[in-house]
Amino acid sequence: METSLLIALATFAFISTVTPGPNNMMLLASGAQYGYKRSLPHMLGIVIGVAGLMVSTLLGIGALFSIFPVLYSVLKVLGVAYLLWLAFKIATGPVDEIEIKSARRQEPLKWWEGALFQLINPKAWMMALASVGTFSLPGEHYTESGIAIVTAFAVIGFPCISLWAAVGARIRVWLSSPIRRRQFNLTMGAATAATLFLIV
Repeated sequence: METSLLIALATFAFISTVTPGPNNMMLLASGAQYGYKRSLPHMLGIVIGVAGLMVSTLLGIGALFSIFPVLYSVLKVLGVAYLLWLAFKIATGPVDEIEIKSARRQEPLKWWEGALFQLINPKAWMMALASVGTFSLPGEHYTESGIAIVTAFAVIGFPCISLWAAVGARIRVWLSSPIRRRQFNLTMGAATAATLFLIV
């Protein structure tokens, strides 16, 4: 790939992964509840899941959305339903010490749960379809460009999504009172629900 195309791909990968979306809102909440280290499997799962979508799109599975547009509509409905449920769970999260201790016995998302979530994450599908449609090269350079796309999103995407979990972990100290925890939960629930406007 030409240097100019690689720079454009890197820029697109950065903007797509660092901006607010379902994954980043979930990581912000996970960092605040479980800390950065315990959120690492979730982050790894996101990278694996997005890479899987990229590879699937490169192999032609993404073309099914063009042939059967109803599939994308079904994906959106499932994604919206899950995000609304998730927003509710975040907004009504525990605020007093007893509830928090009980919640901390629970586990953050495992890597495979983070990966599988990408299957119903419309933003992840849009990233995969847009990047493959824009940056893949025809003919003998198709495989090479496909590897570059998957690599760019993994290498650039991981630190970008890590920022959200790190910010969540840093504000744990600020969440020292039930009132602040309630405000944070409500804000994160609303922000998670608001990501629907970015993907629908």
